[in-house]
Amino acid sequence: MNLASAIDAHPADGPALVSQGETTTYGELRSRVAGIRGGLLARGVAPGDRVAIVAANNPSFVVAYLGVLGVGGVAVPLNPLSPPPELGRELAMVDARLAVVDDAGGAAFAGEAATGLPAIDVVPIGDLVGGEPAAMVQRADDDLAVLLFTGGTAGLPRAAMLTHGNLRANIDQIRATTASGAVDPAAGPATADDVALGVIPLFHIFGLNAVLGLALTVGATVVLVERFDPPAALGLLAEHGITVVSGVPTMWRAWADLPPADAGDANPMASVRLGVSGAAALDPELRRAIAARYGVVLAEGYGLTEASPVVTSGVGRQAPDGSIGLPLPGILVRLIDGSGADALVGDPGEVWVKGPNVFAGYWDDPEATRAALTEDGWLRTGDLAVVDDDGFLWLVDRAKDLIIVSGFNVVPAEVEAVLMGHPGVAEAAVVSVPDPRSGEAVKAFVVPVPGADVDEAAIVDYAARHLARYKCPSVVTIVDELPHGLTGKLLRRQLR
Repeated sequence: MNLASAIDAHPADGPALVSQGETTTYGELRSRVAGIRGGLLARGVAPGDRVAIVAANNPSFVVAYLGVLGVGGVAVPLNPLSPPPELGRELAMVDARLAVVDDAGGAAFAGEAATGLPAIDVVPIGDLVGGEPAAMVQRADDDLAVLLFTGGTAGLPRAAMLTHGNLRANIDQIRATTASGAVDPAAGPATADDVALGVIPLFHIFGLNAVLGLALTVGATVVLVERFDPPAALGLLAEHGITVVSGVPTMWRAWADLPPADAGDANPMASVRLGVSGAAALDPELRRAIAARYGVVLAEGYGLTEASPVVTSGVGRQAPDGSIGLPLPGILVRLIDGSGADALVGDPGEVWVKGPNVFAGYWDDPEATRAALTEDGWLRTGDLAVVDDDGFLWLVDRAKDLIIVSGFNVVPAEVEAVLMGHPGVAEAAVVSVPDPRSGEAVKAFVVPVPGADVDEAAIVDYAARHLARYKCPSVVTIVDELPHGLTGKLLRRQLR
């Protein structure tokens, strides 16, 4: 098998992708991907080689992704807006064979912007499309397909290893929801008749597998959007008759708060039969607001990169407000209390997950892998949840210290390490603060080097040159010292 073969069975004239008004059929997609495979082989890419994909949400990303998988390579999707130091760290960590880029991704490797990046062959995706068509390489379920960087719960980001079997298993688990007793089959996951909005970034596991991978597997159409603009995205829903919308809470909040003049007179979500929210907690009030204004009852779910990603879902389940739903078919979930036993109904416990969708570990990091996976294959998520008598789950806390900005995980330790690289910073600490637009934002506390002239603007500017925008502090407070415990451990709770 090969995950990329998911597109092979669909009618050649069926619409696969829509981007900036242009439609790519499944027949055209297969042809372009075959050429990409040939282009990659001509550049020496062999099974197991890591190939970075630095591109926005457009057909170039899709053909590159399917092409890399198709030659047996390992796709490494990276944020095209990441500053060079961040891209450089990620490329070096996975020892990428080459980087394929669109216009946005190519800019990161051009001129002075590329200073500090590792020496790597950078290939525009357009240069690969015209390659001699090549056959697909078959892979085993446990062969590595994708490396995705994830914040985890502590330390610098790690590359999660997702196999062909992991990714396909989660797609099958999502599809099986309505076949396992859903009370509302009409609100089930995507089918070939659906048109899905592809606005969640494809370098994020939610967009890559739960949106794109699922849609291409069932033969649906994906309307790709490179940048989320609330009024423009609403216009696309009506223009293309979009039926399935997956988003993060900040997206739904932007639509809920949109002035009537920007939303138009008619209901722009009239065609939407299924709305899904994930990647961060959904405020029950926001769920009710979307239902009242647009007639869409959001289904909330829970997942993480290490689970490919979906673990629980309210799709078709009529889950109560605030619940993350029920485990998907084929996924086992346990809640483990502080003593290591299964938590009682109504008592909090750490979410443990087991199933064929659970990742193979972290790239080149056996210690972190052992910390995340038990010997018998349970994934320790670090998130706390409770379960009710009907089996519905509610998250009550999440992995310690993690900050979620617009659905993206930010690890304080990574931001702190970057800030402390500033010559005028002696010590730094990062915590979350509420933000009406992104849910949470990053706040930094900085202790200057004695005699250094350091101000908030300088710190923000420095962070912007070294970190993706969503990781950068929005507020910086200069302090004389930071709170520490008796062992010297930073006490973030006091900063909060």
